[in-house]
Amino acid sequence: MSSLDVITIAGFVIAYGLISRKVEHSPLTGPMLFVAFGLLVGTAGFDLLDMDLGSTGVELLAEATLGLLLFTDATRIDVARLRTDVALPSRMLVVGLPLAVLFGTALGALLFDIPLAVAALIAAILAPTDAALGEEVVTSESIPIRVRQSLNVESGLNDGIALPAVAVFVALAAEDEEFSTASSWIRFAAEQVGYGILVGLAVGCVGALAVRNASRRDWMEGIYRQLSVLSIAVAAFTVAAQFGGNGFIATFVGGLAFGSIARVECATVANFTDDLAHLLAMVSFIVFGAIVVGPSLDELTWQVALYAVGSLVVVRPLAIAISLLGSRLKWPTVAFFGWFGPRGLASILFGIVALEEAHGADLDLVFIVMSWTVLLSIVAHGLSAGPAAEAYGRWWSGRLEDPMAESMVEEQPTSFTRRRGQRQ
Repeated sequence: MSSLDVITIAGFVIAYGLISRKVEHSPLTGPMLFVAFGLLVGTAGFDLLDMDLGSTGVELLAEATLGLLLFTDATRIDVARLRTDVALPSRMLVVGLPLAVLFGTALGALLFDIPLAVAALIAAILAPTDAALGEEVVTSESIPIRVRQSLNVESGLNDGIALPAVAVFVALAAEDEEFSTASSWIRFAAEQVGYGILVGLAVGCVGALAVRNASRRDWMEGIYRQLSVLSIAVAAFTVAAQFGGNGFIATFVGGLAFGSIARVECATVANFTDDLAHLLAMVSFIVFGAIVVGPSLDELTWQVALYAVGSLVVVRPLAIAISLLGSRLKWPTVAFFGWFGPRGLASILFGIVALEEAHGADLDLVFIVMSWTVLLSIVAHGLSAGPAAEAYGRWWSGRLEDPMAESMVEEQPTSFTRRRGQRQ
């Protein structure tokens, strides 16, 4: 990035911070404003940002943001507490997520003349959800705890689960000769996932034990506890890459391990890493508007528009509805789960990382479809979160005395909400 790029982005972050509480009480959300600013200063506007998708700075931003978000998301997951009610999120993750990829692949193959691997890559990139884009849904106390917690858990875990699929489909879409046979890409997938998990567990466990024991003996200054967490995330990513594993899987698993072992320390020592991840996320939304959405504005076709709408109103709702069969949830709840699967930062960053890993393969259509789907989701889910939460809350309040599946869990919700789109 040039000096002008840094000044432009820093200036808007400061400006937004000054009015952030005012924005909280408006229909607008942080991601909406950051993307809009990116459009304004990007190639479709005043062309103030001198960046392109293939630049080292953009690649580094994408890798750092996604890695830190995966790590910090994972540290907040209380695995022991999650066991109290794992049924609904498990259904959506184990059944709903693969079905969303399958249905998205079918939709892409139907609308576009592209290889099946590219259609699958688009579907996998758009499968993860971002609960922060509909924050009012997962924070409104008028909505049953079980519903809020399930949406939070799903959003916190689905990008980590989708990572192996994205990695495999990128390799297939790039038609790399190294993966010309079924056995070669199966081996590649196994190495990406296997080494990623093993390295993540090793680095996360060793780092957590070291930080926990040193903290209990009062050997560490506060600032170095904060910096050590950041270093553990970076180490997990880097070591996994050296062994041929997926660095993002390693950071996610490392965060799970760290959060499970250093649960007491984790509440405070991850704050710096969390704040840094949030800052990088907001910058990523600006970059998304400037160099991804901007160039895609002239590339909108009826097929792209139909895919974007279909991804939000058909692919996910249908996949979620099937995954919740037999759960005894009422249809308004199933519809609520189906609609509130916003596509956000994970999809953006997966797309940028896919470009880097594709080694020059033509993925223009992937970016066009991804950008229009995410843009539509940012607006549609951001504007509908408040009204939909109120409407669902009114429906639920009239049934508080009924023995319904939605009210089976009464404990306080586990906090999985990402800060990347939260209103501060």
